[in-house]
Amino acid sequence: MPVTPSDPSRRRRTVRMVSAALAAVTVGAALTGPSAFADTGRHDGPRDVVQRQLDGLVDEHGFPGALASVRGSGGRVSDYTAGVSSLQTRRPVPRDGQVRIGSNTKSFTAVVVLQLVGEGRIDLDGTVEHYLPGVVRDNGNDGSRITVRQLLQQTSGLPDYDDVLFTKSQDLIDKSHSYYEPRRLVDAALTSAPHFPPGEKWEYSNTNYVLAGLIVEQVTERPIGEEITNRIIRPLGLRDTYWPGVGEQSLRGTHPHGYVAVAPGTPWVDVTEMDPSLGWAAGQLVSTPDELRTFFDALVGGRLLKPAQQAALTTTVPAPGFEPSGEYAYGLGVARYELPCGGYAWGHGGDIQGFETRNLATSDGRSAVVAVTGLPTTEQMLGAVNRSVEMALCGTAR
Repeated sequence: MPVTPSDPSRRRRTVRMVSAALAAVTVGAALTGPSAFADTGRHDGPRDVVQRQLDGLVDEHGFPGALASVRGSGGRVSDYTAGVSSLQTRRPVPRDGQVRIGSNTKSFTAVVVLQLVGEGRIDLDGTVEHYLPGVVRDNGNDGSRITVRQLLQQTSGLPDYDDVLFTKSQDLIDKSHSYYEPRRLVDAALTSAPHFPPGEKWEYSNTNYVLAGLIVEQVTERPIGEEITNRIIRPLGLRDTYWPGVGEQSLRGTHPHGYVAVAPGTPWVDVTEMDPSLGWAAGQLVSTPDELRTFFDALVGGRLLKPAQQAALTTTVPAPGFEPSGEYAYGLGVARYELPCGGYAWGHGGDIQGFETRNLATSDGRSAVVAVTGLPTTEQMLGAVNRSVEMALCGTAR
């Protein structure tokens, strides 16, 4: 049996939903769900280590489809696919198709905040109350005690609005078309008391990054999506990466379908069209594996921030529970991970209805992004996605 996470409050959305799904599943669940896709329509390209990993995500772990972009140490970039784009049409997954990148958005938001720090417009050690007077004051949550740095480093102690708005797996389907104003997300979080005093611990909370986005808007007097576009997306030439407009639920470019299953063995439900406002500055962006990898290459390579802000970005604290396994440390919107083949890599990862992405980039120029077109329903599925990224980097370390 899959192991239920020991402390769901410290995990990201998918891992919390995995815990809920495991509580609901029974032995002998319907064979129409995420374990029943042996006929994958996978790509017939070179079966190197990356292709084998993607094929395994579909054949062994039941994801409808998978996409990857990998850059080896020699600079060569390769794209991979496995599975089907749509469970209805059974067409192949499009190479480098658009996917929702979920919490990878946090890395983009952190870069914008740090660029504004470098311009002298935001103080990393300034308080939330200074920038957003009166916004964080309910149920013992006190914005005058929380700094911008603590928001970005996930050490604020603020509750996660996900825990209030998404309490069961079915919510990922039932609320997929709901629109959320950013303040509604923050207000939902503040119905709970803080989990610990600011700076005392590390704990993942989407609320931190919604507040960071609101601070950007307060300082620049422009929308956070516009700032991300003008400061990151356009300078890097990311033509398939974009911030969805208010109420925009369809993906604009060529893309695979995205799916959710409420428990292991239950049918996949198509949630390709959904409202990503539940993520906002914490999770709203759309990109492709290649363009997301390009972003992390630029970030790790120091091409987006001044040296002082790059140093702040990569100053980490231990991040227990960031993933179900492995030792992670969290900087400002990025996580550091020790690779099994030696050395460190940086990335983030993201989960949102229909899609999960995991990514890592190294200082020697290797990088990998893997996206799957269904949210995992077991920790084994989640672990397999993480391992596929590790294997992609370690397999190209020559």
